Amino acid sequence: MADFDLFVIGAGSGGVRAARVAANHGARVAIAEEHKVGGTCVIRGCVPKKLLVYGAHFAEDLNDAAMFGWDITQCRFDWPVLRDNVLAEVSRLEGAYTETLTNHDVEIFHERAVLTAPNSVQLASGRGLTADKILIATGARPLMPEMPGIEHAISSNETFHLDELPERIVIVGGGYIANEFAGIFHQFGSQVTLVNRTDTLLRGYDQQIVDRLLQISLKKGIDFKFNATIERIEPADNRGLRVTMTGCDDIEADQVLFAVGRRPNVENLGCEAAGLELGEKNQIKVDDDNRTSVPSIFAVGDVTDRVQLTPVAIREGQAFADSFFGNKPRQVDYDCIPSAVFSHPPLAGVGLTEGQARNRLGAVKCYTSDFRPMKNVLAGRNERSLYKLVVEGDSDRIVGVHMIGPDAPEILQAAAVAVKARLKKSDFDATVAIHPTMSEELVLMR
Repeated sequence: MADFDLFVIGAGSGGVRAARVAANHGARVAIAEEHKVGGTCVIRGCVPKKLLVYGAHFAEDLNDAAMFGWDITQCRFDWPVLRDNVLAEVSRLEGAYTETLTNHDVEIFHERAVLTAPNSVQLASGRGLTADKILIATGARPLMPEMPGIEHAISSNETFHLDELPERIVIVGGGYIANEFAGIFHQFGSQVTLVNRTDTLLRGYDQQIVDRLLQISLKKGIDFKFNATIERIEPADNRGLRVTMTGCDDIEADQVLFAVGRRPNVENLGCEAAGLELGEKNQIKVDDDNRTSVPSIFAVGDVTDRVQLTPVAIREGQAFADSFFGNKPRQVDYDCIPSAVFSHPPLAGVGLTEGQARNRLGAVKCYTSDFRPMKNVLAGRNERSLYKLVVEGDSDRIVGVHMIGPDAPEILQAAAVAVKARLKKSDFDATVAIHPTMSEELVLMR
């Protein structure tokens, strides 16, 4: 008999869910984590980042407060206070995740585990263990390009531990991480320059919504360098860093943050020893049931490089555990996955963009609401929100909802249900609005 029915490598969102559910189904489960229980999202990703986003929002709220009758005599931001409080919350969550596993009788090994064969692993301590099934949920890490002086730069992992805020920061990338941290650091008072090797931001989101974010960001004072790349980074003579550029003038900064993608964590994992097949991006290749090329080994989450979102990894972990330990076969439906960018202001979308819909469906109708939120009007802030419905012309079915504005991700979650349920524009039209709200714009477009 094997030591365990299931051995999970990696205690992130997907791995923890799979371990907990499998154990709840009666399986003997163990999990190994070399860093901290909770993985990227909880420890160094979406949770601490969202807390920084909340902190950054106070900059605008305090500035607007005077028009609402509040006399704020002193407005001073203390980075170490927010940083330490965020890290304390991360530690609390790590404890909660650990307690959840323990309460479900999952044995936790706080050390690295590597594959040695299709049904065996070896811990960093040297101990060997066997399992009927092995699940890899090691996630991904920030990609740091090879270039002279890269040791002077940081990734998103290090942003939560900075000793002090940089007065000038260069952020490299055009995806959601780059744009989110651009907004965060700008609100905290840093001079932000975003460098992107192309002229495209937030690939995959509706272009009209992305254009609105760019307009707002430029007006706020964030500097964008498109079609530009960094050649090298070196210490400046006076202070900070000198960033030698191609495609634009050189830049002097105090910090350089790379957010140019993520790489699956498969190095030195024993994939070759176990006979696992990897893809072009070093991702672990799996089928619709999360099974790898080795029948006894499975993988979920970012290490498979399918959809790098925490809720997707959780669904994959749940589906795996239910299918193979709960006698409830199921597969994850990757259609109509909602997503958000917690920029300033945030944007969110679900379903087809206008461009995708025209290419795929042909006849498409688009409805937009371009408005100034009531709070912005009284505050004297000219920033406008934009909501968009993409509708299939023949059937009247809503195939996409996209928006940018305050609380857009919160509003979109409910709208995503409508897109998933294949509701029609007429269903939105027949729904009574909640007034006065921003979300009422979704049912008032004509």
